Amino acid sequence: MKVLIVDDSRLARNELRRLLQKFPVVEICAEAANADQAREAIREHSPETIFLDIEMPGENGFELLASLDRVPGVIFTTAYDEFAVQAFEQNAVDYLVKPIDPGRLEKALDRAMNQSSVPRRETEEKMGPEDQVFVKDGEKCWFVKLKQIRFFVTYGNYSKIYFDDEKVLVNKSLNYLEARLNPRRFFRANRQFIINLNHVKQIHPWNNEAFRVEMNCGTEIDISRRKSQRFKELLSF
Repeated sequence: MKVLIVDDSRLARNELRRLLQKFPVVEICAEAANADQAREAIREHSPETIFLDIEMPGENGFELLASLDRVPGVIFTTAYDEFAVQAFEQNAVDYLVKPIDPGRLEKALDRAMNQSSVPRRETEEKMGPEDQVFVKDGEKCWFVKLKQIRFFVTYGNYSKIYFDDEKVLVNKSLNYLEARLNPRRFFRANRQFIINLNHVKQIHPWNNEAFRVEMNCGTEIDISRRKSQRFKELLSF
């Protein structure tokens, strides 16, 4: 498992590197002292997991995650325990308080390995249901697996995503999201919506060979006439 260490303290990075050397399954692909270095390392090395400090000069750990299009598994490492509840609410892999206990580190690595058990396909650029993204709305933050998202709605150059009981505005256009998402799972129903096909409950004929879908949450969304043939092909043998 390729990991990236992100911490502004050189001593903290060295200590974590020393602890991780006891685990042959771990490959430390890079280190970063700030958010800019971390983004560059993520682009270059595509780590499965990042060990991420929260309090750093400039952008903090949460702000770094908010800037990423694709979020690896995250194990937070921090000297403070005040962010623990928030981190687990975001579905972080784990939260380790410094100084890091070797036993807790081993448990965190086990959890990370379980979550990254599907082999990575480095040539696949489209994001699928098991990929997760970091989203932020004011003071609230989440790690969201794409399979949790029912649909995306356009708001000009922004989009609103609907998952669980939340609806969160993100700084990505619907056209951008359509280009990033796997079209066999996330279907552009019309100019306003991308729907998660796994959340479709019922399909109804509508308006001259077009379709209207009812999502599991009860929302009804029209499939445009131009998109309806492709929609039918995707859901047929």
